[in-house]
Amino acid sequence: MAKKRKRIVIKFGSGILANAQGTSLDAPQFRRLCVEIAELVKAGHEVIVVSSGAVAAGLAEFGLKERPEDLPGKQACAAIGQSKLMQLYGKMFAKHKLVVAQLLLTYRDLDSRVSRANARNTFTRLFQQPGVVPIVNENDPVAVEELGKFGDNDKLSAEVAVLVAADMLILMTSVDGLLDAKGETVRTVKDIEKVFDLVKPEKGKFSVGGMASKLQAVKVAMEAGITTYIAGGRCPGRIPEIAAGKAVGTRFVAKARTL
Repeated sequence: MAKKRKRIVIKFGSGILANAQGTSLDAPQFRRLCVEIAELVKAGHEVIVVSSGAVAAGLAEFGLKERPEDLPGKQACAAIGQSKLMQLYGKMFAKHKLVVAQLLLTYRDLDSRVSRANARNTFTRLFQQPGVVPIVNENDPVAVEELGKFGDNDKLSAEVAVLVAADMLILMTSVDGLLDAKGETVRTVKDIEKVFDLVKPEKGKFSVGGMASKLQAVKVAMEAGITTYIAGGRCPGRIPEIAAGKAVGTRFVAKARTL
């Protein structure tokens, strides 16, 4: 029996795309992640990447050693860095004969019935074209949600997953899943409300979001019937392992969708 083709949304945060100093993009990391995504696409899956990293790319162009504290500074870095981010994705995916499509969204777009429908139609048309990988980011130079309160595209990735009726959402982060009070990975979660008290306030130095924002995103996806994973973005093989149904990271089991 042929394996079921899945529509998968994968989110990469700043902490796993930037170098150790957070001042530029980590090219070897991009190369590995793109290899894993290319394997899914060639297996017939439809993959959308929700990617942070524009600010880190802009820091390198500005020659800055630290992320700006002021919002205009962050937006300026994102404005410069977005093209650099897409250039790197384009270069890495071209090695696998795949092309990238850029979609910059804001929450206003997703709240508008017309804009939301237009975005959904664009994704649908892109999936009809073989060998295309949509890359989504928030339009940071004109919007502030991800740079401010929503955290590193976590919520945006869930909203995109809901928009396209994804089968699966994968949040790649700096830790290999949700940790319990003993520091061990929680493998399966069926009730999202019962694990919010496991959230710790700390997060990576160069990451915008923390586990709290990820769990909020997970809740949005689960309520829409989308099974979600949180897994380590620096752990080779996690993406194909999750797509194959292996027990890695933390799996958040969504209820069956209602017709």
